[in-house]
Amino acid sequence: MRFVLVFIVLVHGLIHFMGFAKAFDLGQIDQLMRYIGKPTGIVWLLTGLTLLAAAFLLALNHSYWWIPAFIGALVSQALIFSVWQDAKFGTFANFILLLASVTGWGQYNFEKQFRKEAAENINRTHSLPEVILTESDLVALPPPVQRYIRFAGALNKPKVTSMHVVFEGQMRKKGNDFFPFTSEQYNFFDQPTRLFYMKARMFGLWVPGYHRYTNEKASMDIRLFGLIPVVWHDGAVMDKTETVTLFNDMCLLAPATLIDKRIHWESLTDTSARAVFTNGGITISAVLYINEQGQLVDFMSDDRTEINQMEQLTFYTPVHSYTTINGLNVIEQGDAVYQYPDGKFTYGKFTLKKVAYNVQR
Repeated sequence: MRFVLVFIVLVHGLIHFMGFAKAFDLGQIDQLMRYIGKPTGIVWLLTGLTLLAAAFLLALNHSYWWIPAFIGALVSQALIFSVWQDAKFGTFANFILLLASVTGWGQYNFEKQFRKEAAENINRTHSLPEVILTESDLVALPPPVQRYIRFAGALNKPKVTSMHVVFEGQMRKKGNDFFPFTSEQYNFFDQPTRLFYMKARMFGLWVPGYHRYTNEKASMDIRLFGLIPVVWHDGAVMDKTETVTLFNDMCLLAPATLIDKRIHWESLTDTSARAVFTNGGITISAVLYINEQGQLVDFMSDDRTEINQMEQLTFYTPVHSYTTINGLNVIEQGDAVYQYPDGKFTYGKFTLKKVAYNVQR
């Protein structure tokens, strides 16, 4: 869809050079019968260049592509009115371009909120002192959890206060097909915060969603084109559910944070341990399954609600593979699963594309 629009904008922009050529007698331009003066011809040229710039930025998927597109479409339509009989069909291209520009602005403005809150938290945490994680920090942890932190390679490295994560994957609701998504998130652990921005491709359209968890409060805001509300959830159930999600992130993506004093640990077996995590007035629990090699292979919690149906179900995140990034062993692929009465249902498949810790910008 994006490259179809790129093609339309590109062709539309090139057509505007005809007005410039007509004004400066640079060829036989029979398509434009009305007289075009040289000053107006220069406007035709600048409009064409503006539209070409919009096509170029859109091809690169640049956040600001909609600005030259919107300006170019407005000026283009004014020029078309001046030679209406010869160029009226260009109105259709401008209508498409104006509509696309508005949706581009909507998505940019929606994502801007995520970027702003991430920057505020980065500015707050970037000056936190660097403290090295040592063996003494692991003493109170169950043996499987100690084994996992060692496997991850987190020992003798800075303790984790924040992280930046990028995923690609697929998601679905029960009874529906998978749709692709990309996501970017920032987590901050001194004051438990999770800012998760996702772009899902549904019915050929990219639908952005912003999951926000801060100050023990959570919300989920999904909007078509970043403008039209599709889904909104908040409240006590959402707060508890996203506390599980935040703790799941800590376990799967930042094992160095499992020394957090807000976690109470209970040993279960040689390959499992129960965690009770408390953030302010919210307490959740989960069981971690860790194999003999020290790999976290699954996470299970009974405290997460399937928000779409408002049904509390057992939640799992099995891990399928690990990779090494910057000397740390981290998950590469994993699933998000709910246990329904009729069996387990995988609603999310995640592939890690990027992870960075103690982010500065």
